[in-house]
Amino acid sequence: MMYLVIGGSGSGKSAYAEKRMMEEPDGSRIYLATMRPWDEECGEKIRRHRQMREGKGFLTVECYGRPRDLPIPRGSSVLLECVGNLLTNVFFDQNSNGTDMAQMITDDILDLQNRTRTLMIVTNDIFSDGLFYGVETEAYRAVLGQVNKNLARAADHVIEVVYGIPVNIK
Repeated sequence: MMYLVIGGSGSGKSAYAEKRMMEEPDGSRIYLATMRPWDEECGEKIRRHRQMREGKGFLTVECYGRPRDLPIPRGSSVLLECVGNLLTNVFFDQNSNGTDMAQMITDDILDLQNRTRTLMIVTNDIFSDGLFYGVETEAYRAVLGQVNKNLARAADHVIEVVYGIPVNIK
């Protein structure tokens, strides 16, 4: 079963995804953490997320690159937190130039889905501010938008979290 949970910054999407994961049958619960501690703000967000999942039985696996080669046990329940950070880690890697980034990330996540019982994917809605950014940021937003569309099509359930309220889309 694959879930895609989308929302803006601070919307409650992570808390919702963790709560849903706790409803999964007992077994291996893996938290695939993708935020690299670039600076103090990232470090604080990482600490907050660790506190949120404390005592919930998650095994945390740090993923600063592509998830395709991670040794995820078959039949696990995996919470991927989050696609935006995963893409950032790969998008700004100089070795990724010239690749179809959206397809590559989509394929990696779908491969992960094939190895899990449940895959709960958290992603960002960064498209509603109406602003235009520099060329590089706009290219990143275009790739994230395509990945989100690809994953929404493939997901069994798509939930948007708005002000802490889950809205079932699919």
